[in-house]
Amino acid sequence: MSEDTLSGCKVAMLATDGFEQSELEEPKRLLEEAGAKVHVLSLDGARNIKGWNKKAWGDDVAVDVTLGDAKVEGYDALVLPGGVMNPDRLRLEPAAIAFIKSFGASGKPLAAICHGPWTLIDAGLVSGRKLTSWPSLRKDLENAGAHWEDSEVVRDGPLITSRKPGDIPAFVQAVIKALKP
Repeated sequence: MSEDTLSGCKVAMLATDGFEQSELEEPKRLLEEAGAKVHVLSLDGARNIKGWNKKAWGDDVAVDVTLGDAKVEGYDALVLPGGVMNPDRLRLEPAAIAFIKSFGASGKPLAAICHGPWTLIDAGLVSGRKLTSWPSLRKDLENAGAHWEDSEVVRDGPLITSRKPGDIPAFVQAVIKALKP
Protein backbone atom coordinates (compact mmCIF):
# COMPACT_ATOMS: atom_id res chain seq x y z
CA MET A 1 0.00 0.00 0.00
CA SER A 2 1.24 3.47 -0.84
CA GLU A 3 2.43 5.42 2.17
CA ASP A 4 0.39 8.44 1.13
CA THR A 5 -2.94 6.63 0.78
CA LEU A 6 -4.28 8.49 3.83
CA SER A 7 -2.13 11.60 3.53
CA GLY A 8 -3.91 14.45 5.27
CA CYS A 9 -6.15 12.16 7.35
CA LYS A 10 -6.17 12.45 11.14
CA VAL A 11 -7.33 9.49 13.20
CA ALA A 12 -8.14 9.53 16.92
CA MET A 13 -7.69 6.39 19.02
CA LEU A 14 -9.50 6.70 22.35
CA ALA A 15 -8.25 4.47 25.18
CA THR A 16 -7.27 4.33 28.81
CA ASP A 17 -5.37 1.91 31.04
CA GLY A 18 -6.09 -1.71 30.24
CA PHE A 19 -6.42 -1.38 26.45
CA GLU A 20 -5.45 -4.56 24.59
CA GLN A 21 -1.88 -3.81 23.47
CA SER A 22 -2.19 -5.24 19.96
CA GLU A 23 -5.56 -3.56 19.32
CA LEU A 24 -4.08 -0.10 19.80
CA GLU A 25 -0.50 -0.48 18.61
CA GLU A 26 -1.08 -2.54 15.45
CA PRO A 27 -3.93 -0.43 13.99
CA LYS A 28 -1.96 2.70 14.88
CA ARG A 29 1.12 1.39 13.07
CA LEU A 30 -0.83 0.28 10.00
CA LEU A 31 -2.75 3.54 9.74
CA GLU A 32 0.47 5.53 10.06
CA GLU A 33 2.09 3.37 7.38
CA ALA A 34 -0.86 4.27 5.15
CA GLY A 35 -0.08 7.95 5.70
CA ALA A 36 -2.54 8.93 8.45
CA LYS A 37 -1.62 11.05 11.43
CA VAL A 38 -2.80 9.10 14.50
CA HIS A 39 -3.37 10.65 17.93
CA VAL A 40 -3.87 8.60 21.08
CA LEU A 41 -6.61 10.28 23.12
CA SER A 42 -7.29 9.55 26.77
CA LEU A 43 -8.84 10.92 29.91
CA ASP A 44 -7.91 14.36 31.20
CA GLY A 45 -4.69 14.27 33.20
CA ALA A 46 -3.32 11.15 31.49
CA ARG A 47 0.18 11.44 30.04
CA ASN A 48 0.65 7.72 29.41
CA ILE A 49 -1.70 4.76 29.42
CA LYS A 50 -0.76 1.16 30.17
CA GLY A 51 -1.70 -1.67 27.87
CA TRP A 52 -2.79 -5.19 28.68
CA ASN A 53 -0.82 -7.78 26.72
CA LYS A 54 -2.89 -10.99 26.61
CA LYS A 55 -2.52 -12.09 30.25
CA ALA A 56 -0.41 -9.42 31.94
CA TRP A 57 0.27 -5.72 31.96
CA GLY A 58 1.96 -4.52 28.81
CA ASP A 59 3.71 -1.37 27.71
CA ASP A 60 2.92 2.28 28.26
CA VAL A 61 1.75 4.37 25.33
CA ALA A 62 2.06 8.15 25.30
CA VAL A 63 -1.16 10.17 25.21
CA ASP A 64 -1.12 12.80 22.48
CA VAL A 65 -4.34 14.64 23.36
CA THR A 66 -6.65 14.52 26.38
CA LEU A 67 -10.42 14.51 25.95
CA GLY A 68 -10.72 18.04 27.28
CA ASP A 69 -8.62 19.25 24.35
CA ALA A 70 -10.01 16.90 21.67
CA LYS A 71 -12.50 18.12 19.09
CA VAL A 72 -14.49 15.80 16.82
CA GLU A 73 -13.97 18.31 13.99
CA GLY A 74 -10.21 17.75 14.22
CA TYR A 75 -10.38 14.07 13.22
CA ASP A 76 -11.47 12.09 10.18
CA ALA A 77 -12.06 8.82 12.07
CA LEU A 78 -12.23 7.41 15.59
CA VAL A 79 -10.85 3.99 16.54
CA LEU A 80 -11.80 2.29 19.82
CA PRO A 81 -9.45 -0.53 20.86
CA GLY A 82 -10.70 -3.26 23.15
CA GLY A 83 -9.36 -4.98 26.20
CA VAL A 84 -11.85 -5.65 28.97
CA MET A 85 -10.70 -2.94 31.40
CA ASN A 86 -10.33 -0.13 28.85
CA PRO A 87 -13.91 0.14 27.52
CA ASP A 88 -15.36 -0.77 30.91
CA ARG A 89 -13.64 2.26 32.42
CA LEU A 90 -14.44 4.53 29.46
CA ARG A 91 -18.14 3.66 29.80
CA LEU A 92 -18.10 5.36 33.20
CA GLU A 93 -16.53 8.58 31.90
CA PRO A 94 -19.14 11.10 30.68
CA ALA A 95 -16.54 12.98 28.59
CA ALA A 96 -15.54 9.77 26.77
CA ILE A 97 -19.14 8.80 26.04
CA ALA A 98 -19.96 12.34 24.89
CA PHE A 99 -16.98 12.31 22.50
CA ILE A 100 -17.97 8.91 21.08
CA LYS A 101 -21.61 10.00 20.75
CA SER A 102 -20.59 13.21 18.96
CA PHE A 103 -18.33 11.25 16.64
CA GLY A 104 -21.21 8.90 15.86
CA ALA A 105 -23.43 11.86 15.01
CA SER A 106 -20.75 13.31 12.70
CA GLY A 107 -21.12 10.54 10.11
CA LYS A 108 -17.35 10.01 10.06
CA PRO A 109 -15.92 6.48 10.32
CA LEU A 110 -16.12 5.11 13.85
CA ALA A 111 -14.35 1.78 14.34
CA ALA A 112 -14.36 -0.50 17.41
CA ILE A 113 -12.71 -3.87 17.94
CA CYS A 114 -13.16 -6.68 20.48
CA HIS A 115 -14.65 -5.16 23.68
CA GLY A 116 -14.55 -1.62 22.19
CA PRO A 117 -18.23 -1.79 21.09
CA TRP A 118 -19.27 -1.74 24.77
CA THR A 119 -18.78 2.03 24.69
CA LEU A 120 -21.04 2.29 21.65
CA ILE A 121 -23.93 1.00 23.78
CA ASP A 122 -23.52 3.80 26.30
CA ALA A 123 -23.19 6.34 23.50
CA GLY A 124 -26.56 5.16 22.09
CA LEU A 125 -25.08 4.13 18.75
CA VAL A 126 -26.02 0.45 18.36
CA SER A 127 -29.81 0.22 18.14
CA GLY A 128 -30.82 -1.10 14.72
CA ARG A 129 -27.18 -1.37 13.60
CA LYS A 130 -25.29 -4.44 12.36
CA LEU A 131 -22.04 -5.08 14.17
CA THR A 132 -19.71 -7.62 15.69
CA SER A 133 -17.53 -7.82 18.80
CA TRP A 134 -15.83 -10.25 21.12
CA PRO A 135 -18.46 -13.01 21.57
CA SER A 136 -19.11 -12.26 25.26
CA LEU A 137 -20.58 -8.87 24.31
CA ARG A 138 -23.17 -10.38 21.99
CA LYS A 139 -26.08 -10.33 24.46
CA ASP A 140 -25.22 -6.84 25.73
CA LEU A 141 -25.27 -5.54 22.17
CA GLU A 142 -28.44 -7.42 21.21
CA ASN A 143 -30.16 -6.19 24.39
CA ALA A 144 -29.27 -2.66 23.26
CA GLY A 145 -30.96 -3.30 19.89
CA ALA A 146 -27.96 -4.26 17.72
CA HIS A 147 -27.98 -7.00 15.09
CA TRP A 148 -24.85 -8.98 16.01
CA GLU A 149 -23.02 -11.25 13.60
CA ASP A 150 -19.93 -13.40 13.91
CA SER A 151 -17.80 -11.91 11.12
CA GLU A 152 -14.22 -10.68 10.80
CA VAL A 153 -15.44 -7.16 9.98
CA VAL A 154 -18.93 -5.70 9.90
CA ARG A 155 -19.51 -2.30 8.33
CA ASP A 156 -22.84 -0.55 8.76
CA GLY A 157 -22.49 2.89 7.22
CA PRO A 158 -19.69 4.68 9.03
CA LEU A 159 -19.68 2.11 11.86
CA ILE A 160 -16.92 -0.53 11.53
CA THR A 161 -16.52 -3.37 14.04
CA SER A 162 -14.33 -6.46 14.43
CA ARG A 163 -14.12 -9.35 16.89
CA LYS A 164 -10.54 -9.89 18.04
CA PRO A 165 -6.82 -9.26 17.51
CA GLY A 166 -6.72 -11.81 14.68
CA ASP A 167 -9.11 -9.55 12.74
CA ILE A 168 -6.82 -6.49 12.91
CA PRO A 169 -5.59 -6.63 9.27
CA ALA A 170 -9.16 -6.75 7.90
CA PHE A 171 -10.30 -4.19 10.50
CA VAL A 172 -7.65 -1.68 9.49
CA GLN A 173 -8.30 -2.27 5.78
CA ALA A 174 -11.97 -1.44 6.38
CA VAL A 175 -10.98 1.79 8.17
CA ILE A 176 -8.59 2.71 5.34
CA LYS A 177 -11.30 2.02 2.75
CA ALA A 178 -13.75 4.21 4.68
CA LEU A 179 -11.19 7.05 4.78
CA LYS A 180 -10.05 6.96 1.17
CA PRO A 181 -11.21 10.04 -0.72
